[in-house]
Amino acid sequence: LFDGIYPFYPQQRKVSVFDVRTIIVIVVFLTFACSFLLIIPGIRGRVRLYWTLRVLLSLVVGVAIVAVQFTGDWETGWVTVNTSYKSFSRALVKGDIGLHVGLAGVNVTLMGNPVNQVNETINYNEHFAWSFDADYDHSYGEGLERGLPSPILYVAEKFTTQSPCSMHRQYRISSHYASATLWVAFCAWLISNMLFSMPVVVYGGYMLLVTGAFMIFSLLSFSTVRNSPMCPIQFGTVTLRTGYGGSFWLTLAIGLLCFVTGTTVVALHYFNLDLLKTFFDLQEDQAEEYQEMAEVYVNPRFVNKG
Repeated sequence: LFDGIYPFYPQQRKVSVFDVRTIIVIVVFLTFACSFLLIIPGIRGRVRLYWTLRVLLSLVVGVAIVAVQFTGDWETGWVTVNTSYKSFSRALVKGDIGLHVGLAGVNVTLMGNPVNQVNETINYNEHFAWSFDADYDHSYGEGLERGLPSPILYVAEKFTTQSPCSMHRQYRISSHYASATLWVAFCAWLISNMLFSMPVVVYGGYMLLVTGAFMIFSLLSFSTVRNSPMCPIQFGTVTLRTGYGGSFWLTLAIGLLCFVTGTTVVALHYFNLDLLKTFFDLQEDQAEEYQEMAEVYVNPRFVNKG
């Protein structure tokens, strides 16, 4: 203590929803989209509209699959509390405590209301990772050494391996399986794009169905934590409750979009093949391939011999 003021330890900050990796993914896919828009004027007729719809739809699916891997809002929750600020102190602060669960870890946020209280700016956002190359308990120990506010440490402690709540094991395993199935969905999306560029369009539709299926599998994997009894995060008389966040619902929406698109492609293949060929610009190639000869020239000499 320095004249009643608690020491502040500066540390690296990480935003609760978007981080640098997410921004990089979005920038890469935006670059692809802008590059395609530059060559759009060179495509003539209605094919220009079909190409634009196909490419932009494919890029939306791809960027969603990769971006949700790094977001931190698969499960979120907020609560307004009056709680102690530091250990060994009777000072109470009023603020909003947020919990943001992602596939790579958990973010705990403390926002003062107002921000300036007890001679400090109360605006914290701490990230505790549980990925394969990270040690959650070590990150929590570093938070103790830095002297983080008590509400953040209290919430983060619920996810440690030594906690009797066993929330660390539940969330870590479900997040790893969800991440793995999403990467499989990304590979299926790449294969579907390759098949859509070939005359075998129906197989691209099948792979798009596989993409949607693995995205749904990732949601089922992450939602398994709801089937286990959750340890309450209590602040006096109020409880911090969480619900599915934006990344969860975005993954669900993109998965359903893949199902609808894949089903449409397969249905058109069996019921309206000409429309499917027109949409994928295959009419001319197929016509040239199966074009019948208008005239046949036969050598009379070989006919007479016969």
